[in-house]
Amino acid sequence: METIWEQVKVAIKERIPRHKYRMWIDPVEFKEMKEGGIVLSCPNSLIKKRVQNAYGSLIESELARISGKACSLLLEISEREKKRKKPEKIPEPDPQLSLPNVDIPKSAGRILRRDFTFDSFVVAENNDFAYSAARCLAEQNDPNQSSLLLLSETGMGKSHLSQAIGHHILSKFPLDKVYYVTAEDFMNEMVHALQNHSIEHFKEKFRKQCDVLLLEDVHFLTGKERTQMELALALDYLLDAEKKIIFTSCYAPAEIPKLNDQLKSRLSNGLISGIEPPDFRTRIKILQKKATEKRIKIPKSVTEYLASELMENIRQLEGGLIGVSAKASLLGKRIDVRLAEGVVRNIVQQKTTITIDTIKEVVSIHYNITVKEMTSRSRKKAIVWPRQMAIHLSRKYTDQPLQFIGKSFNRYHATVLHSIAAVEKGLKGDAVVRKQMAYLCKKLESGKF
Repeated sequence: METIWEQVKVAIKERIPRHKYRMWIDPVEFKEMKEGGIVLSCPNSLIKKRVQNAYGSLIESELARISGKACSLLLEISEREKKRKKPEKIPEPDPQLSLPNVDIPKSAGRILRRDFTFDSFVVAENNDFAYSAARCLAEQNDPNQSSLLLLSETGMGKSHLSQAIGHHILSKFPLDKVYYVTAEDFMNEMVHALQNHSIEHFKEKFRKQCDVLLLEDVHFLTGKERTQMELALALDYLLDAEKKIIFTSCYAPAEIPKLNDQLKSRLSNGLISGIEPPDFRTRIKILQKKATEKRIKIPKSVTEYLASELMENIRQLEGGLIGVSAKASLLGKRIDVRLAEGVVRNIVQQKTTITIDTIKEVVSIHYNITVKEMTSRSRKKAIVWPRQMAIHLSRKYTDQPLQFIGKSFNRYHATVLHSIAAVEKGLKGDAVVRKQMAYLCKKLESGKF
């Protein structure tokens, strides 16, 4: 019967994508025959659950076809996994390095979001390959896979997958030192090290004291030449030492402007996986899972309404769910579609009525310049900043691609990316910028242009 199972695996390999076969079917082994059925051994509970739900019927049909008789399927967790004992806790070294300039208790869960795990991630067609690649790297099954770049628009789940890798490695390999950091944090820490004459200590930490690097938002490094150079060298050290590196970005390496060839090569050298926006059925599953996690009882009709209206990203979906629950609780009403409609109206922000031309007018009035000046070649600070704000708002409130936005402002695609990054940086560190942005958003959303 073991020979039949091997034939079944060969048949399934031809019918499903290669990455799915390698991740889910290949690790499953024949154990024994029992009462007209076959018992297969899975390495862990996650693979057992996935194989049962996604491939159970396929396996049974192939077993019947190859063996010539009906054969029931029974999955068990391998004895090796059951008997495996967790290694004794060793106080040193600390498995997850602390973030720069932040006094955080020495606990991996305090830095990585506790809810960003593989178990809480909703797997569907839009993210199946990214999930499989992340699981494979976290399990460290493939020695040839040392880096992974996760690509998607904001709010699609790339940060969730990145941190899920960190959680899994810390639980399975507790002595590995995991460092979770954004590209902006990396740059700020490097600048701090330079100013305080501790650059050698900074280099030592990234090059020799890190087993797993989770680096978020690498597109932020556009134009940061010294930071790019230092990061590229650190990546060389980590890759040569066969360490694991996980990047996230909103843009592919080739699309990030002012990125040096050395760093672009490092980012492109490993596996690159995109995450697409979830379809309607996937949005339903996400809402159901989030509702279960947050213990929110929500009618099916409301779930379907939210999934049909909130299509931008997962964060928007979660915001809709929380908004509906909070509004129902505050008003003492039951959750229904009518109540949900009011919440959705506040979230969607009437994108169809807010155009790039509208944004230009509102921004030019606020900063006391003309639209003609905004779209001119002028590099005066009094013109450049309003232009960057208008470009950022155009990205936020319209569905136009970056190339179209750039053309509307007589700018190249790279300039649009730079403008968006400049405003995002300002929003993070400058209260005045946040106040300006809040005013402009309120003005646009009010419809009173």
